[in-house]
Amino acid sequence: MMNAGIVIMLMALALFMSTLFGNSYMLTSRSLYLSVNNHEHLSNIEPAVSWMKNKNYTSLFSFIHDFRESVRSFNRSSKEAKMWTDIIYADYTFKVVKNSCTGWVRYHKFPLLLTILSLLVTGAGLFLTAKYYHVPKGIKNDHIFFSKVTARGLFGILLGSLLILFYIVLYFRPEYIAPWVILVSGVSRLLSGQEASQWFLYGMLYTVAVLVMGVRMLLKYRGNRYQQFRTVSVIFFQTSFAFIIPEILMALNQPWYDFKNIWPLNYSFFYDYNLHSYTSGAALGWFMLFWGIALIVLGVPVMTYFYGKRWYCSWVCGCGGLAETLGDPFRQLSSKTLRSWKIERWIVHSVLVLVTIMTIVTLVNYFSEYKLLGHETRILHRIYGFFIGSIFAGVVGTGFYPLMGNRVWCRFGCPLAAYLGLVQRFKSRFRITTNGGQCISCGNCSTYCEMGIDVRWYAQRGQNIVRSSCVGCGVCSAVCPRGVLKLENAEEKTRFAFHPIGVKREKVS
Repeated sequence: MMNAGIVIMLMALALFMSTLFGNSYMLTSRSLYLSVNNHEHLSNIEPAVSWMKNKNYTSLFSFIHDFRESVRSFNRSSKEAKMWTDIIYADYTFKVVKNSCTGWVRYHKFPLLLTILSLLVTGAGLFLTAKYYHVPKGIKNDHIFFSKVTARGLFGILLGSLLILFYIVLYFRPEYIAPWVILVSGVSRLLSGQEASQWFLYGMLYTVAVLVMGVRMLLKYRGNRYQQFRTVSVIFFQTSFAFIIPEILMALNQPWYDFKNIWPLNYSFFYDYNLHSYTSGAALGWFMLFWGIALIVLGVPVMTYFYGKRWYCSWVCGCGGLAETLGDPFRQLSSKTLRSWKIERWIVHSVLVLVTIMTIVTLVNYFSEYKLLGHETRILHRIYGFFIGSIFAGVVGTGFYPLMGNRVWCRFGCPLAAYLGLVQRFKSRFRITTNGGQCISCGNCSTYCEMGIDVRWYAQRGQNIVRSSCVGCGVCSAVCPRGVLKLENAEEKTRFAFHPIGVKREKVS
């Protein structure tokens, strides 16, 4: 049954990948009009690409190459003539490719998508049932350090490379995955009434990954109620708050809004265009603005005081949800060295400082009616968005799962994790208590810690774990064969209790 599941999932993957090929593309006046929303740009681009019109392309790469070269040629001519206002800086390639596609994917997108999802669900169901359901309850770590996928082997490196490539294409060259966007456009129209973008595609793939791998988590950790609770929680928040509700808001002509996303992770919350959309969005827009501020000022400190950062990082956050589901097979790859801990603290708090400075400058400039820096803050936004929002959070944060573990972004880059961690470290009731007298130094706890904490070091000394990086996933407690570790919310003054292990010496007469 397991092999059958693998074959069916490979069929789903092959069909999904095949949608990138075999399509035809034809540039027409209508497809160009639908793609270029700037009339001045349209009047400049149309003559430049007139030779491409009504020409049938069977290669996506040839179509993209010809369109790009035509626009570049026009820009070069404009520069030589010193007609600076005619230069086209915007990139319309993705929209042009999407609207010019006349291939089989466009006309069969619903049955294709339904077939792919059906194969995926069926294959995953067979595989997961065979692997987990008929084995005794309990978390097994058999062969995780010998597998070519989960131990930085050949397949793991290949998988990591493919994830990195996907994120690079998604962020910087989405035109090459335009057929995938067309494939999910029907779902986008159903939810929001709008055409799908590469970000809708990503949101849907993200949600499907959390759902499928979330079922895997429910089966793998079915003997642990806490793991069941937090898995259901991240599935619910990702599916509803991060995917469906924001699309419905757009259908109601309201701003796209993820009610669980919090600044500074949502670093664009205080950007001028967002503030404008909130303040001009009637009662719901103002509620979105005050809700976001309330989460920053009240929600984070209060909830973190009572529950630690786990209330967000392990129960709510979409990044954490993907890490806990899709990234769970790679959790043991996180480095537990002291050097990694030092690097982690410097980088993650530097990102927090950087986003705080950027936000303060942005707000001061906004309320001073752009007298401070004019619109130059947008350059700062683009720099942060490129290096942190795209490269760090996307390409490295997820692409490095098979190489550095599933919480690379959470450990080294997430500014909200840094903010939550500061509160948890100095003002919280949450801790992981240890009973060092029962520890047998098996190392399961450290092996499974995704945040790079050497849990065994604390357990051997009977020292509570109050590290700011701990997300309270509870897996260290779940895999301990002696019940040494326990997640607790107790009086704050007892958090740093230290119970050293000693041997009582009897007096010899």
